Amino acid sequence: MGSGIIFCLIVAVAGGFAFARYLRDRYLAQRVKELYDAKHTAYDAILQQYIPYYRHLDAVQKDRFLKRTLIFKATKHFEFIEMKEEEHMSLLISAAAVQLTFGLRHFLMDHFHKIYVMKRAYHFGLLSVPFQGHVSEDGIYLSWNNFLNSFANYTDGDNVGLHEMAHALAYVNFPEHEHDGEDEVFQYRWFKTFTGIGREVFNRMQAGEMNLLGSYAATNYQEFWAVCVENFFERPEAFKLQLPELYNAICKLLNQDLLKPGIFLEAVFDDYSQY
Repeated sequence: MGSGIIFCLIVAVAGGFAFARYLRDRYLAQRVKELYDAKHTAYDAILQQYIPYYRHLDAVQKDRFLKRTLIFKATKHFEFIEMKEEEHMSLLISAAAVQLTFGLRHFLMDHFHKIYVMKRAYHFGLLSVPFQGHVSEDGIYLSWNNFLNSFANYTDGDNVGLHEMAHALAYVNFPEHEHDGEDEVFQYRWFKTFTGIGREVFNRMQAGEMNLLGSYAATNYQEFWAVCVENFFERPEAFKLQLPELYNAICKLLNQDLLKPGIFLEAVFDDYSQY
């Protein structure tokens, strides 16, 4: 087969994928718009009730947050294990993901298509310790009662929803992985800064230093990252006071500072602003 024909085939295939994505995005936009128009008030009330982060946003940010949450929800398949699905469940789980990625351009964590929801803590593999959640190649797993309790007690730096979404974000973006949905700013501009500072804190913790992150953060560097995220959102004042360089590095990585008006450090171009 001649090189010209091969080139044409490659262009045709690429064009086909691009057109398929265009059609998917058009369908998604229409679906989200209909859902937003029909249930904006009800969904706003749910987020106000359960998500402390959402309550502190201004009106424009709340509207953007809700739209992103609906988009995230529409792109995932939620599978409920041994429990009955209720509409607010997938909304709140999606909101946890959006909270973490609200300052990033890419927020869908496209690698993950499935989110599995268990009623309570569960066993995984051969491990005897029950899991509250975990992330693996095939999806994001959460225990619903622990998820809900985490947002009800939002000051202890322990939040299974944010914790597992942090693992999912790392899975998509950190350099050892190559997946759909990477955010170039997250990955290349600020990850090295966070790692340089974070590794020093992590190494000191493994040597016995204690701080507000707690002993579990010293388990391994992946858990250190996820625990940092939990404390960043739930205890920002204490985090900044005790570990100011690490706090500032996470601010830059996530493009958010909860202790400053407006939250964002830099304006975010939103691909879904038309919704």
